[in-house]
Amino acid sequence: MAFELPDLPYPHDALQPYMSRETLEFHHDKHHQAYVTAGNNLLKGSELEGKGVEEVVKGSYGVNQPLFNNAGQHYNHIHFWMWMKPNGGGAIPGRLEKKIVEDLGSVDKFKEDFVQAGVTQFGSGWCWLAVKDGKLAIMKTPNGENPLVHGAQPILGCDVWEHSYYIDYRNRRPDYLKAFLENLVNWDHVDEMFQKAGA
Repeated sequence: MAFELPDLPYPHDALQPYMSRETLEFHHDKHHQAYVTAGNNLLKGSELEGKGVEEVVKGSYGVNQPLFNNAGQHYNHIHFWMWMKPNGGGAIPGRLEKKIVEDLGSVDKFKEDFVQAGVTQFGSGWCWLAVKDGKLAIMKTPNGENPLVHGAQPILGCDVWEHSYYIDYRNRRPDYLKAFLENLVNWDHVDEMFQKAGA
């Protein structure tokens, strides 16, 4: 199963003004494509060739760093595009909202901690809402790492590599993270992943 660049689930200009056409053209069409191309080259002849992306991520972690870097970023980005939608944000589906309040204190506290995780991730990386041991947890990871390799199931992630926000926000990472939560998150996709994670 070779990696393939998925189409964006919306036009390149659909997330404006929170994420520009130019950002999506670079981020999806160039950066994500580069992870797919490099990942496929590194998969050739490896023991993980023909496996699904989740299996490749878990199987290459700590064993084949170049393959892991590209497979991790491919997995992260497949979902990143789905975790956003035009006119996103807004109400969180009932069961998920209840679980957020139960495990993380309140919706406001979750948002504050999620933004904080993204702001304090030094250099490149991601911040996450994940299911670990049946509970929701806020996590952050460097580079292309994700909760899958830490025994958790990601249900929402935000890319804090500079290429994801620098065109639109320059060095204002906190503003980008707040805009992501308030105006872009596709809570239906988050909820779908939450149900699958079986928390």
